[in-house]
Amino acid sequence: MSSFHWGILGTGGIASAFAQDLKLAQGHSIVAVGSRTLSKAQAFVQEISDASAYGSYEELVNAQQIDAIYVASPHPMHEAHTLMALAAGKPVLCEKPFAITAKQAQSMFDAAKRNNVALLEAMWTRYLPHMKVVREILASGVLGAVQTVEADHGQRLADQNIQRLVDPGLGGGALLDLGIYPVSFAHLILGAPVSITTRAVMTDTGVDAQTSTILEYAKGAQAILNTTMIAQTPCRAVVSGLLGRLEIDRTFYAPTAMRVVLFDGTITEYPNTYVGHGLREQAIEMARIVRAGLLESPLMPWRESLDVMRTMDEMRRQIGLVYPFE
Repeated sequence: MSSFHWGILGTGGIASAFAQDLKLAQGHSIVAVGSRTLSKAQAFVQEISDASAYGSYEELVNAQQIDAIYVASPHPMHEAHTLMALAAGKPVLCEKPFAITAKQAQSMFDAAKRNNVALLEAMWTRYLPHMKVVREILASGVLGAVQTVEADHGQRLADQNIQRLVDPGLGGGALLDLGIYPVSFAHLILGAPVSITTRAVMTDTGVDAQTSTILEYAKGAQAILNTTMIAQTPCRAVVSGLLGRLEIDRTFYAPTAMRVVLFDGTITEYPNTYVGHGLREQAIEMARIVRAGLLESPLMPWRESLDVMRTMDEMRRQIGLVYPFE
């Protein structure tokens, strides 16, 4: 099978990590990189052989040799850049958070359907091998009926002078940048909640520094989630059922070890043998759905991306997190 050709829109840290991990994916290559300035694009492609640099996003999305575009621009630009690429007929893998609001996400999916072009949320956790095992464990029924999901994601970032994290104009705050991981994980395990209770500690710029939420479900289960950019937290996840629990070690949303601990004391270990970062797995899935002529992936279907964004919308509403561009 011929190589799958990637265009990268944006030249920030996550784009660099994606490009680095893609080196471990056989049959994938980066052929074009676009930035707001040609110099940034040229600097990015210095270590990528045969990749073209473009000084505008418009030039990038209209390049002919691209099979899909990885949108890695700042949060508030995800919708506009995804729509631009879809209008040019290019399949899109869009970074998390997929959009700022559910309304934006819906407009992106509508455009993908209208243009008959694949669109995938780059919630990279969903495509990792250990999450495949998580799905299998849940489907087996070994845990019994799930009662509680606990997950946290905290990093000490607020005092690191990272402008995008504290600037409302850039979609800043812990929730969109870090909290998306535990929220998406809860949706993977339990689906969309029927009730949401959220509280936050806000920064002096008006974005959330720390947010905690309880998601409640029709059959009585709860998800207890926390995100913070003030301090480093364990970044673990636990799924507890009537018959046992699944413990996912640090860092739960990245390749890691985990175990099933049953009520009778039986323990089954799942060691981490993964090599690399893991961002390449979403690229591999993107190539699969494009080649299969699909518009979305069963690992992160559009419906679920929308449900996650609706949950995030309600969480933001409850803590008063409003962005100037909404």
